Amino acid sequence: MNLRVANMTMAGKLTVIALGMLAFGYALGPIYNAICEMTGINILALGERNTTGVKVGDPVNTQVDRSRSITVEFDANARGPWEFRPAQRSMQVHPGEMVTVMYEFQNVQNRRMAAQAIPSYAPMQAAAHFNKLQCFCFNQYTLEPGEKKSWPVVFVIDPKLSRDVSTITLSYTFFEVGGSVPAAPQPTAAARPAADAEVRS
Repeated sequence: MNLRVANMTMAGKLTVIALGMLAFGYALGPIYNAICEMTGINILALGERNTTGVKVGDPVNTQVDRSRSITVEFDANARGPWEFRPAQRSMQVHPGEMVTVMYEFQNVQNRRMAAQAIPSYAPMQAAAHFNKLQCFCFNQYTLEPGEKKSWPVVFVIDPKLSRDVSTITLSYTFFEVGGSVPAAPQPTAAARPAADAEVRS
């Protein structure tokens, strides 16, 4: 008889605990809302984006220099029988702003290949201020016959870049691993004036 009473008491306690946990779960929403209102941090909206594409609740990057824009041109050179190109040819970027651009590649051969890309910059002084956070040039890739790939390049231009530089050309040369490494590509026609001006200065 005492064992049965003990079991019923334990069952009652467990039921109370379960109901308490359920009630606490329902109360979490209002509690979080109250915390957000008091602190000014919108925790529940971190996954939402506003019309500018920035996540609501993300910290504002105060390092972005919105007083000027730099034209970044994207170039691609294929040293072999494959297709390689940027998804867009240029964009306007604020120094300090994190930007993503896509590059597209296709192995049009009827055999597997291993390849890697090497970057170059014009004018040369931009190289020290062009910070790549993510880049397909960091790795070698094996591609099957006809295989297509799209790779992102995530970069930030250091606000310390000279104000004399208004255009940067990011150029990639894609070459097959195992063959001879090609020389860095020459600046495009659009980038040569900036490089020449740098030399004259």
